[in-house]
Amino acid sequence: MRAAVALVGERGTTAVPIPDIAEAADVSRQLVYLQFGNREALLLDAALDLARRELLPHLQDASDELTGRDRALATARHFADYRSFHRAMLTGSCAFALNEALNGLFYPVNRQFARRLLGEGHEQKAVDDLATYLTGGGAAMFNSWLIEGEDRLDPEQFADRLMRTLSVLAGAAREQTTT
Repeated sequence: MRAAVALVGERGTTAVPIPDIAEAADVSRQLVYLQFGNREALLLDAALDLARRELLPHLQDASDELTGRDRALATARHFADYRSFHRAMLTGSCAFALNEALNGLFYPVNRQFARRLLGEGHEQKAVDDLATYLTGGGAAMFNSWLIEGEDRLDPEQFADRLMRTLSVLAGAAREQTTT
């Protein structure tokens, strides 16, 4: 999976042949096909492994001490560090599957945030709807930033953009709660 991330990142495309990935990983083509079935499955698993290995520990490490901005910045840094890989994935044949899988990783975090934001007394459906909105909206912002952003991405600036957006949503949620 690390060889797949490296090659897709270097080449800037998901159209990396399985034999190239197998050679870079020093394994047989057959093993890759037996383990993953096809290139898209391998690339999707590689992207999820990368997020679980490189990003989630930063978000979960001492989770009570991390601020929302710390989490936003850690996420932005991860995607900026692996921009070439993620850009290729988000513009290639794996884009829909990757978005769905990443949404699945981030939804629980956003659900906790939505629950805190709305406070007690809100029906579960409202919490779930807000978590879905935050997850999808955050994905759209990240996708746009990664694909169309400046040649040198600025994670600090992007984290600030995310926090401003969340601040607006939080204010609207609080206003709705008090009325």
